[in-house]
Amino acid sequence: MQPASRHRIVRSDQSEDLLTRQRFDSYNAAYDELERYYGDFCCSDDDRVEYTIISEPSDSAEV
Repeated sequence: MQPASRHRIVRSDQSEDLLTRQRFDSYNAAYDELERYYGDFCCSDDDRVEYTIISEPSDSAEV
């Protein structure tokens, strides 16, 4: 059974990278991935890219 929606991570600058190319079956899975990414940075890092998790409809509606 497909989830009702999928989640993905987007960059604030709209660029693509390894994180933004992934799709997640839950918000929590996307959040965990971001948490691993941000864990490598200090809160004062100027090079840190800002990410947001968004929900998108799953493809299960297409038949």
